[in-house]
Amino acid sequence: MGDAQFDLRQLALNRPHSSARGTRPRHRRWVSRYALSLAILGGFVTLLAATVGRQLISVTSVTVVPVLVQRGEIQLAGTALFQAAGWIEPRPTSVSVPALAPGVIEKLLVVGGQEVKQGELIASLISIDAEIAVEQAQASLALSKGELQRAQAELTAAESRRDNPLHLKVSLLEAQSLLARTTTECEKLPFLVKAAEASLDFTRRSFDGKQRARGAVPGLVVLQAERDNLATQAELEELQTRGRNLRREIEALQEKVRALEEQSELLIEERRRVAEARARVNSATAACDAARLRVRQAELTLQRMRICAPMDGRILRLVAAPGTRVMGLEHTAGQSSSTVVEMYDPDRLQVRADVRLEDVPMVTPGAPVEIKTASSDHPIKGKVLQPTSTANIQKNTLEVKVELIQAPSTVRPEMLVTATFLAPELDTVPNSAVEIERILVPRKLISTTESGSVVWIVDENSRANQRTVTLGGDAQDGLVEVTDGLYVTDKLIASGTNVLSPGEQVVIRAEDQTIGVER
Repeated sequence: MGDAQFDLRQLALNRPHSSARGTRPRHRRWVSRYALSLAILGGFVTLLAATVGRQLISVTSVTVVPVLVQRGEIQLAGTALFQAAGWIEPRPTSVSVPALAPGVIEKLLVVGGQEVKQGELIASLISIDAEIAVEQAQASLALSKGELQRAQAELTAAESRRDNPLHLKVSLLEAQSLLARTTTECEKLPFLVKAAEASLDFTRRSFDGKQRARGAVPGLVVLQAERDNLATQAELEELQTRGRNLRREIEALQEKVRALEEQSELLIEERRRVAEARARVNSATAACDAARLRVRQAELTLQRMRICAPMDGRILRLVAAPGTRVMGLEHTAGQSSSTVVEMYDPDRLQVRADVRLEDVPMVTPGAPVEIKTASSDHPIKGKVLQPTSTANIQKNTLEVKVELIQAPSTVRPEMLVTATFLAPELDTVPNSAVEIERILVPRKLISTTESGSVVWIVDENSRANQRTVTLGGDAQDGLVEVTDGLYVTDKLIASGTNVLSPGEQVVIRAEDQTIGVER
């Protein structure tokens, strides 16, 4: 084969030289040679410009922090988590039994630890002053009742006088009678005047005749005739004057009759007296009610001289002693100046346990607790009520309230106990321990807005955004648990958040791995 000679021209195809090759369109050759190259070059230039432009534009640089993931195991229900020391106390508190009235304790009828029933007598105060006050109040009430009866009698009389105004009728009848008599006299007057005129005419003639015959008759007879004439003339003048007076008297009597008739219809004075009597009755009634209230108050004060148990329970401690003065409900009384004894319900007890701060995250309301005390041979069951707000800075503990369930009768308040906190039952946990994950973030990176707690994150497009999160409990080293809103792959912005705007382009300067890490 090495000596064989190949002619490559034999592999060539014979193509006829036709006019078709000579007529190939020129624009196809232009596209294949130039357009494709220009398109590639344009894309490269665009990509280069975008890259350079992004570097030239001012972009905020930030430091980010990855979220921390804490893995642990959920304990089986009933597993002991930790122990805490504590003491027993009444739940929710002891009950103070006060003296509701001021006084001096005369007798104290109970001792510490004694069981009492509701309403049972506990103590008594010196009551002689209260008894005298009751008698005085009762005497005042009797006096007020007498005043009320007198006012009611006056009211009854005034109403009777108004409804039957006999005194006005008598006055009206007297006025009408006088008017009738005066009218009669006035009507008789013309006849008396005529009679007087006739008498005057007779006496005048008699006087004139005797005067003319003065020599024939004695002078005494003439004088007597003159006297009779003058008397008759005076009587006539008196009758004429009486007529004018009688007419005026009739007019006055008519006005009086009309006034008495109007007064009988209006009864103004009688109604005023009724109103005054009714007002006196109301005042006497109010005074009687006030006296009755004073009697009730005095009786209540006397009743409060006996201090009784407000409930079934046991005496916790004696606060006062015989001879001690208590202040009652006076506004100047101190907080415990009226307390006689303190009680509690033996069926409602609780433990105040001092839980170390590192064990507080394991405290769950409703979780079971096993309580041991020297006064009971068997552990006492309990359950967590709630952590309190009382922390002890010396012992570095937080107080937690634990309810006692069916506490034995040997248990008393102030007894020291040891409380073992057990793992609670969870519906989502199987019978074996499982591993869980908790997302923790530094608390200082969490901001509070109107919509809730938010953090700044860098999204997949290198943009800053705020995200609302749901917080859980606090952890150590300034960390807090986030139960919703974050993923394990999120990165939190740790710097420059005060100048960021949602959607702003950022560039990650560095990643801080030390925030929230124990050192």
